[in-house]
Amino acid sequence: MSRKNHGKYYISQKERITMTTSPNNKEELIDALKTCGAVKFGDFTLASGKKSKYYIDIKKASSDPGTLKIIAKQAAALIKEMDIDIVGGVALGGVPIATAVSLETNMPLLLIRKSAKEYGTGGRFVGEAEEGDRIILLEDVTTSGGSVLEAIGAIRDAGCIIDKVITVVDREDGATENLGEIDVKLVPLVRASDLLADN
Repeated sequence: MSRKNHGKYYISQKERITMTTSPNNKEELIDALKTCGAVKFGDFTLASGKKSKYYIDIKKASSDPGTLKIIAKQAAALIKEMDIDIVGGVALGGVPIATAVSLETNMPLLLIRKSAKEYGTGGRFVGEAEEGDRIILLEDVTTSGGSVLEAIGAIRDAGCIIDKVITVVDREDGATENLGEIDVKLVPLVRASDLLADN
């Protein structure tokens, strides 16, 4: 298991694994996404106005305990290879996923609001983060990466370090390239091409 030492989490060499989702794990997640109704095939118009042959209703996955557990285990296996202090999630879609991964890894959780709260203690963050902490963000679906890009800016403005984002499904519509421009690697558990190839 990971252990905390002077505010940091360290992973033993035995715990390190290849930072990819194995074919068997990928198939398990694809099957779970389809079974819970998170992936539908047909003719759809997306919020952007684009036409698509498939639709991802990821909220069905993040609200289904069995599927959420698979997502958490697969994301946790990747995180155990990384030098990470805190698991983060962007409101709203990333919150249940980041929470499940926090429980799976026993790492602290940081939630990033869309905007700063104007009452109470205010601020963008729910949870504690210190300057220099290494944070990984969990996202449900990435398309162009717009919402996660904004969250990364807030994290970096707070003096924290982020260079990786794990997404459950990447629609392969620019997020990898857009995040790459700010030196952040997108790590998808499943890509849209995986879903389409498996259909």
